[in-house]
Amino acid sequence: MKIGILQAGTALPQLREKHGDFDVLFEQLLADDDFTFNCYRVLDGVFPGSVNACDAWLVTGSAFSAYEDHDWIRKLEQFLREAYDGDRPIVGICFGHQVIAKALGGTVEKSGNGWGVGPHRYVFDGTDEPVVINAWHQDQVTVVPQSAKVVGRSDFCANAALLYGRQAYSVQAHPELDNAFLADLLKARSNIVPEHVRNDAQRALLHETPSPNVVEQIKRFFKTRSLDMPGETLNQGAG
Repeated sequence: MKIGILQAGTALPQLREKHGDFDVLFEQLLADDDFTFNCYRVLDGVFPGSVNACDAWLVTGSAFSAYEDHDWIRKLEQFLREAYDGDRPIVGICFGHQVIAKALGGTVEKSGNGWGVGPHRYVFDGTDEPVVINAWHQDQVTVVPQSAKVVGRSDFCANAALLYGRQAYSVQAHPELDNAFLADLLKARSNIVPEHVRNDAQRALLHETPSPNVVEQIKRFFKTRSLDMPGETLNQGAG
């Protein structure tokens, strides 16, 4: 299965050198399955020729906001609508989560909750225990598209994971970022994160480990167009 990575952002140079850029992180995350990858740097205006160029699409995180007025973001929204209508499965992470929602009629805003950084605990439909995923965001989906169902949430982020039937699945947090990446990112961007948020995140990194749960969900969605496991039924999107 060929996954098209729509790269909407890039890691800081020192993080790229040590950990790899966003496309590399996702290739490593999904490497143990029968996937191949093509990367399109949409932030630089490089887009696939067609939504049929790959079997499925993955939209990465970004330092940009989904509501910013850039030509490439508008073009990305149109591409995602075409992929959605063309029955190509889509997965979105952080900015990807937000831009899919915006493209399909939702609203994205800077949250009054402020920065969400480091390991956060989320409650996902069909899981017995909270799921730990590393977060790095200020923006949130505040109005969910009619075609989506909320399948993951936390006190900090009410719409943390959205399922659009068999068409798309998106997550606000970053399953591709491990604790080592987050620790280095905190050091590199300490000037933009409030001190108390940074301190809380650094403490959490000492004893919280990201769960593989959401990674398995992403793989399952690409392969089966569903999040369902035996005995579970999550695949009930609103549209």
